Amino acid sequence: MKHPKLILRIIHINWVLLSHGLDDLILKTHLFRPLRFLAIFSPNFWRKKDFGERGVRIRRTLEDLGPIYVKFGQALSTRKDILPDDIADELVKLQDKVPPFSDQQAREVIEQQLGMPIETAFAEFSASPLASASVSQVHTAVLHTGEQVIVKVLRPDVEKWIHSDIGLLYELAYFAEKFWDDAKRLHAKEIVAEFEKTLLDELDLIREAGNAAKLRRNFKNSEAIYIPEIHWELTRKKILVMERIHGIPVGNIDELRENNADFKLLAERGVEIFFTQVFRDNFFHADMHPGNIFVELPGKYIAVDFGIVGTLSTSDQRYLAENFLAFFNQDYRRVAEMHIASGWVPAHTRVEEFESAIRSVCEPIFDKPLKDISFGLLLLRLFQTARRFDMEVQPQLVLLQKTLLNIEGLGRQLYPELDLWQTAKPFLEAWFKERLSPKTKIKQAMQKFPELAEKFPEIPSLLFQVLDDAAHTSERAERQSLQLEKMRHQMQDNQHGTIYALLASATIISVAIFFQ
Repeated sequence: MKHPKLILRIIHINWVLLSHGLDDLILKTHLFRPLRFLAIFSPNFWRKKDFGERGVRIRRTLEDLGPIYVKFGQALSTRKDILPDDIADELVKLQDKVPPFSDQQAREVIEQQLGMPIETAFAEFSASPLASASVSQVHTAVLHTGEQVIVKVLRPDVEKWIHSDIGLLYELAYFAEKFWDDAKRLHAKEIVAEFEKTLLDELDLIREAGNAAKLRRNFKNSEAIYIPEIHWELTRKKILVMERIHGIPVGNIDELRENNADFKLLAERGVEIFFTQVFRDNFFHADMHPGNIFVELPGKYIAVDFGIVGTLSTSDQRYLAENFLAFFNQDYRRVAEMHIASGWVPAHTRVEEFESAIRSVCEPIFDKPLKDISFGLLLLRLFQTARRFDMEVQPQLVLLQKTLLNIEGLGRQLYPELDLWQTAKPFLEAWFKERLSPKTKIKQAMQKFPELAEKFPEIPSLLFQVLDDAAHTSERAERQSLQLEKMRHQMQDNQHGTIYALLASATIISVAIFFQ
């Protein structure tokens, strides 16, 4: 990003903060408290304008700053344990109540992408959006076959804003790594790169449709969750047409309670769905905030918005599963060993010290219901502990951590008494048992058999080549050994000749001196 653009963006951000009266909140923070005297230079100090409640001001500021900041607010909205209620309640509105763009703009995008008038594609099309989010908005429609669908449309010029803000984040990460030692360990630039990839993936609705189709196959006939069907014939890069679902938003607790929703079942199924996606399928919905989750009574989830999904490498998946299981079994030594084996902490780390540090953080939280546990606080303390051991943040796990926090936020809302450990532990134990079973090993071998069979005819020639290379290597080594031995003898002969020449020269000189 060019520095003039960066400076202009920073000026714009500061202007938005000022326009919503947030300069006073910033100067009250611990970091800027010594600079409170600067408030006299703010226009708001003299205008004394009433900007309204702080939660409203923060929400409107994030909306004005653009999609990246809206997404940041969405992530925070599920964390009522670390935010004041008034701010958290306002940030919830960012999940599906971002100010919409005009009906005319939506129509233009749809017709341009489909190459036909809206009336040709749909029997009915609602001008008013059903929901409006950070990078897109959703309209309802009816196909000519009578099926009810939703039409998701990207915001005009959203790519420009995202590239602009990503450039700013890269600059901030660069300066952070240059002037703040912890930023290097946190891989600030790599995390920004991961965030950029995630956001840019959201801008391709064909990719999102593919994610939805894969999740639908993974949970076909599931009693725990339903994934709507994609209408591929009407889906393009900037528009997505999907089956319309009907359910109660998971955040509407009062409505769920009035309709006798099974909160305990929902909470347990939420944990089950998370671990199934991560470990059985290695493909997980990574944007599970309340605006994207609905409930079909009494206890079945319906998921929408599949722009952000995550996967793990096979090794990270295995290490993570073993860490979880060891954690649930309170086997902190195993947790420490797995962190070292995975490379998440340096190899020279003393296992005993790391084990003791992990135990001091984790032990107090066991046997407590979810309502008495703050994962935000737990992660903060683990982060502080790991910093002593030079643990590096793994960018590939950032999405997973975000998803886990979203799951906790949902669980806290639905059924705070949920015993997360006892719900998750049997699943992981069953996963490990199945993964190590003879049946699974045979299945893995059979999956590799076509590749081995294809290479089988080449094995004799490859074997001959290896043996031939080995024989020639032996011959070359023997020749080199003989040459080295010959050179050694020559060097010894040369050395002896040199000594004799020196002795003869010394003798001649001595005789010449004597006869003088």
